[in-house]
Amino acid sequence: MTHASPVHPTPPDPEARSRGLPLHLKVLIGFVLGAALGLAVHFYAPGWPQPLQDFVDGFIHYATKPFGQIFLGMLFMLVIPLMMSALVLGVGELGDVASLGRLGWKTLAYTAAVTGFAVAIGLLMVNLLQPGLHMDPATVQKAMSLNAAKAGQIVSSGQKLNAVDLIVNIVPKNVFAAMVDEKQSLGVVFFALMIGIGLVLSPSPATQAFKNALQGLFEVCMRLIGLFIRLAPYAVACFMFNLCAQLGLDVLKSLGWFVLTVVGALALHMFVVIPLWVRFMGRMSPLRFFRDSQEAILTAFATASSAATLPVTLRVAEENLMLPRKVARFVLTVGASANHHGTALFEGVTVLFLAQVSGLHLDLAHQVMVLGLCILGGIGTAGIPSGSLPVIAMICGVVGLKPEGIGIIIGVNSFLDMCRTALNVTGDLATAVVVAERTTEPDPIAEPDLPA
Repeated sequence: MTHASPVHPTPPDPEARSRGLPLHLKVLIGFVLGAALGLAVHFYAPGWPQPLQDFVDGFIHYATKPFGQIFLGMLFMLVIPLMMSALVLGVGELGDVASLGRLGWKTLAYTAAVTGFAVAIGLLMVNLLQPGLHMDPATVQKAMSLNAAKAGQIVSSGQKLNAVDLIVNIVPKNVFAAMVDEKQSLGVVFFALMIGIGLVLSPSPATQAFKNALQGLFEVCMRLIGLFIRLAPYAVACFMFNLCAQLGLDVLKSLGWFVLTVVGALALHMFVVIPLWVRFMGRMSPLRFFRDSQEAILTAFATASSAATLPVTLRVAEENLMLPRKVARFVLTVGASANHHGTALFEGVTVLFLAQVSGLHLDLAHQVMVLGLCILGGIGTAGIPSGSLPVIAMICGVVGLKPEGIGIIIGVNSFLDMCRTALNVTGDLATAVVVAERTTEPDPIAEPDLPA
């Protein structure tokens, strides 16, 4: 495999990196401490005096929650300029449209194949465990009544989605409107691809100057990310503290079989399928892959957003996994909007679960149709927290289920959203590894091969 040099104009200070714990360990410590403190508060706070309980509520409302939102805001702030500059430069560096076509088709083929495999695992787990048959009817009605308003909002947004609109909306009428609408991220990707193709077809001093300006924007974004990401351990601790303090283990109890099915399917794909794929198709040690990717995976789990994690994912791919930058920029920026293994798997599991709860039997033909819809839905799902729920509502309507049934799973969606986002980002990085290994074109700035 050809390896690219880091994208920063000057290498990071090795002494700065050697001082203290590595960032990924700090993120892991923040994750564990936040969850432990949150669970402790959830279990013991009800017995505390009222002033102390009010203090905990105020601490969450005025401290940990705003801090987490600010951290996400700083990452989201850089997503559009980073996505635009990375993808335009990635396409521009390919040198010709034929190389773009080969790289694009490889990315699309691998994405569709492995996403289809993920959905198939999810459907198999649902058929084996039958989680919908373990639901108490009274619990179903209570969950739906508690979340009726939110479910109605999701259904109304899901009814606006269909396959034709998904394809049409890939081409944005107004690229600036697409940049501010998180559901139109594919439109931004398409616009960036077109600009990149235009750069390839129009070599001139002016376009080279434009490319240099984009390179400067990319480097500025990466430098800012390096500064912002130092707050990640504290932000992750805040996210986990808020989740566990407010929900505790109740987030798993009410829908235990459903949660077990989703988490089991996600784990099977993440720790069996992806390691085999990386090892035999990407020629990389799975241990090295997960070791060097864990910072991005933990950030994805904590933020529940592929888009917010994109800056970290790009840095991990180029600096830790040492992937060619043209491949990393292209595959990961496209993947943040279109390569959602975990989301597609979750959508398939949820649709079949709701069918079992409602007593609707879906035969093999209908399940194959669900598989195809989930692959397409994974591509069209916004890389934001709970972005898959409107797509699930749409698929439910197609197979004859009441979309309002998603109210049943809203209570556990936050936790499962974190799990499936971690798989989404892992799948993005694995796809980048495989595409880099299977791409024969040399990188513009290359170094000798290094051992995996």
